Amino acid sequence: MNSSVPYLIRAINEWILDNNCTPYMVVDATMDGVSVPLAHVKDGQIVLNIGPQAIRDLSISDEYVMFSGRFAGIAHEIYAPIGAVMGVITKENGEGMWFPRDEEESPEPSPDGPTLTNSPDEGASLERLPVGTLGKKSKKGPPSLKVVK
Repeated sequence: MNSSVPYLIRAINEWILDNNCTPYMVVDATMDGVSVPLAHVKDGQIVLNIGPQAIRDLSISDEYVMFSGRFAGIAHEIYAPIGAVMGVITKENGEGMWFPRDEEESPEPSPDGPTLTNSPDEGASLERLPVGTLGKKSKKGPPSLKVVK
């Protein structure tokens, strides 16, 4: 069977938008084939605002997620293989879904998690907010995040 992850990314993104929230996609920037602005990568991860107000031409296929975004006012084409997508969560309350990770594929993320960045005029680049843990901590699986305001 095909991977369910691309279907879940599309569904969670739509659910978040239907609830008038902002979808963030967490990507493992260390994986082969990932194309993101390296200046915004922290601890091997990048958190991307994939809301329609922040990006253009979002494409979620069975193999990749791709869109155009602006970081510090500079346009970038973002590309991430489906295997690099760690999760899709809301900015507002951290609800969403984390996807299973093969621990051999990626290094262990830092306990502090990635840093979120947000700026209305910069699209996918978001203002720096400290990130802690979201939800319950588990010994296995992806890190949990919590947006601290």
